[in-house]
Amino acid sequence: MSTPVPSPTASPQPGARPARRAAGASAQTRKAALAAFLGSMLEYYDFFIYGSAAALVFPTLFFPSGSPAVGTVSALATFGVGYAARPLGGIVLGHFGDKVGRKKVMILTLLLMGVSSLTVGLLPTYRQVGIAAPVLLVLARLGQGMSAGGEAAGASTLTLEHSPEGRRGFFTSFAMSGTMAGILLANFVFIPVAALPEKQLMSWGWRIPFWLSIVMIVLAYLVRRRLEETPVFEAETAGEELPPLPLAHLFRTQWADVLKVLFASLFAVFQTVFMVFGLAYATSEAVGLPRSTMLWVSVAANAVAVAAVPASAALSDRVGRRPVWITAALSCAVLVCAYFWAVSTGSLTLIVLAAVLLNGVAYSGMNGLWPAYFSELFAARVRYSGFAVGSQFGFLLAGFAPAIGFAIMGDGVTGWVPVALFAAACGVVSAVAVLTARETHKIPLADLGKPLPRH
Repeated sequence: MSTPVPSPTASPQPGARPARRAAGASAQTRKAALAAFLGSMLEYYDFFIYGSAAALVFPTLFFPSGSPAVGTVSALATFGVGYAARPLGGIVLGHFGDKVGRKKVMILTLLLMGVSSLTVGLLPTYRQVGIAAPVLLVLARLGQGMSAGGEAAGASTLTLEHSPEGRRGFFTSFAMSGTMAGILLANFVFIPVAALPEKQLMSWGWRIPFWLSIVMIVLAYLVRRRLEETPVFEAETAGEELPPLPLAHLFRTQWADVLKVLFASLFAVFQTVFMVFGLAYATSEAVGLPRSTMLWVSVAANAVAVAAVPASAALSDRVGRRPVWITAALSCAVLVCAYFWAVSTGSLTLIVLAAVLLNGVAYSGMNGLWPAYFSELFAARVRYSGFAVGSQFGFLLAGFAPAIGFAIMGDGVTGWVPVALFAAACGVVSAVAVLTARETHKIPLADLGKPLPRH
């Protein structure tokens, strides 16, 4: 029988120096939150420069055909391939995150993302090597997807397990603030690139954002190498309580929570429909808005989200995860219709207003919560796996949502309606899933994932 190990949240033993230990914990909390922010920013810069390229240049460079629509759908499908790889990344990286530790896997995810993105920037085009070009593009995208499948779970789990009680939502949300900052960075890099003359854009300009990934590879090591492993994981390891196969233990003990996380994760459809389908639709012949204009719209919305994400998370620390989430999901279901109607009018004022309300404010009500909420639903020994597997299988639909949008889009000025209704339906499903899940914001860290007491 293993020796009992004190909970990392337990009171200090006699002889300990409480003031020093408390200060150290506070410093480590801030360090973990900063590492999650910077790491997620670098990770999702890489992930979403691909989305911008898929909407703007990949149809011509890698999928030339007689029909522009076919080329666009094919390019957007490769964006979805990254999401298809995320569940596999969640399974593999989740296993090692629960076996060897959160810190080591977090470094691996960033290195994998950086190398994959740099590879995209070095690929030959269809004109140069034929069918091999899109095949290599898909392989590089698979690497990005594998990385992203483990990144959010790792950053969120590590930060949660370093966070003080009552503020777990706020500190853990820095991973998603970093994601928004990464999307902003991706747009800022692509704005001058998209403004290049067509010949320069299609020959070398589109490669620049991907070449910059070499910076991500260097920063990945510098940002995370000094992180400490979480006390929660160290206690599990010291107590010899780690299951040999975390995934098997997860489905034996918390399969219902995995399903709830999966369906709740459909909220991510709003982001990919807004950022990728919306960009391709707005700049298509049907609407005809300039590329740079729509990239600035995305910048405006995500700039608001950088602040709205931690604000929403802090609110959920006070009133609970579920009421904030459900309100946000239903608001997005309405606002996604308003956004695409605004795009169809071509009015920049209406587009910016709707974009900020949808992606900057309402979507942040879920995007700021899921890192803490999904982590809190699982016990420590399966937390990385449960978070990664449930969320990444749910995000799979979000990855293919832009391609689905083009496939179901109608004709004429109201052609956006089926796409908006599809996204709205995903929001309703997400709200219902969270309604059936437990409230977690007041449950002590050591008790997360345990069965609720019967009354």
